[in-house]
Amino acid sequence: MTELKDILYKVTINAVVGSTSVKVNAVDFDSRKISKNDVFVAIKGSVADGHKFIDVAINNGAVAIICEELPINLQDGITYIQVESASQALAFMASNYYENPSENLKLVGVTGTNGKTTVATLLYQLFKKAGYKVGLLSTVKIMVDDKEYKATHTTPDSLTINKFLSLMNDEGVEFCFMEVSSHGIHQNRTEGLKFEGGIFTNLSHDHLDYHDTFAEYRDVKKSFFDNLPKDAFALVNIDDKNGLVMLQNTKARKITYALKTYADYKAQILENQLGGLLLKVNESEVWTRLIGNFNAYNILAIYATAELLGLEKVENLRLISELESVSGRFQYLISDEKITAIVDYAHTPDALQNVLETINSIRTKNEELITVVGCGGDRDKTKRPKMGHIASALSTKVIFTSDNPRSEVPETIIEEIEKGVEPQNFKKIVSIVDRRQAIKTACQLAQPNDIILIAGKGHETYQEIKGERFDFDDYKIVQELLKQLQK
Repeated sequence: MTELKDILYKVTINAVVGSTSVKVNAVDFDSRKISKNDVFVAIKGSVADGHKFIDVAINNGAVAIICEELPINLQDGITYIQVESASQALAFMASNYYENPSENLKLVGVTGTNGKTTVATLLYQLFKKAGYKVGLLSTVKIMVDDKEYKATHTTPDSLTINKFLSLMNDEGVEFCFMEVSSHGIHQNRTEGLKFEGGIFTNLSHDHLDYHDTFAEYRDVKKSFFDNLPKDAFALVNIDDKNGLVMLQNTKARKITYALKTYADYKAQILENQLGGLLLKVNESEVWTRLIGNFNAYNILAIYATAELLGLEKVENLRLISELESVSGRFQYLISDEKITAIVDYAHTPDALQNVLETINSIRTKNEELITVVGCGGDRDKTKRPKMGHIASALSTKVIFTSDNPRSEVPETIIEEIEKGVEPQNFKKIVSIVDRRQAIKTACQLAQPNDIILIAGKGHETYQEIKGERFDFDDYKIVQELLKQLQK
């Protein structure tokens, strides 16, 4: 047990009722998980307000309450700490409770609309291959060196982050690569963490269901760089006009990368084919199994980061040539009938356009490009017609289907996607609500050498319909359906 005052370091406190010398056992923001001598942090979330559960937490054994508004009726023997921001307080308390684990390793945060998972995961892969003990906090999974844990959010809550960073300390992990989402930054989940560096990939249309405007979305990302310490590095893609915005107020060392603009790290695509990319990175050539322009940016960010973290150039290039694609990110298979199926997480207009343009730059145009795509329910509706426009303009055939409809009616989502289709492309499209049937139809339509793109869900192994999750893995399903058709 520790004293409450020891875990309040850096927390902005407005008022204290009771003693901060009280002994506490653990910290949590879920009243159901509170037990004897714990601290309950009452957070105002988008779904529920933790202040409503203060009495439940006390009944479960809480000895201290951290809140933004003091309850009207204060109970004897309970310490109440009124703070400016409960989510920020939780982040600092989580770091203090776990003895500031981010200070004992080199933590690098990756932010941007597209590429976060690929960059963080491939950096994990690269440093593992280089012989280091490495950690990963990503959408797909959490890795504590060789041990895998299930991920639930792009950026986990601050208690979870610090718990896993503490586990990494126990295992002697030297480097950790972490996806940093706009939600995570906005909800203060990364407060109190010491970053060795930050990477900005790009910024495009996403999460406007959460952030009111694109400017707000951009500024939340920017705040991550604003808060980097002066001994950290800020590595940004300046082919994206928002790259320089990220650097405006940062105290960190400013490093740039680009394919089209003069930058500290520059790459040129020499060859782009279904087998991979041949790149010239600064003055050196490197072959990578990853495909497409967007992956050229990812590889460049990875190369630059590895060098900034002290990896020697020749080894860096050698390890990049050994990297393998990330689950659900341009993951492809070729059937015995020579049909290529590609599964990709592209769920934003920009990501879908990148993937389709990449496929079109590689294919000979003698084959069909059949795209299966939908949009998630209860998410930003303004991107739906844009997805429909891009898919129908850049494919030879399109099947609109369900993604994760969640609480929405799938047919309504599909109708909103169809609104973006221009008249000359109407003949290319068909709508099939059942996703499995949509993938099956694509497989039946495909001839030898044709390409099927299944976009939107990528690494996800479920489909969410009316609050329930059903097993659904695009890659396994297309693999199984193509095998059935070969029989």
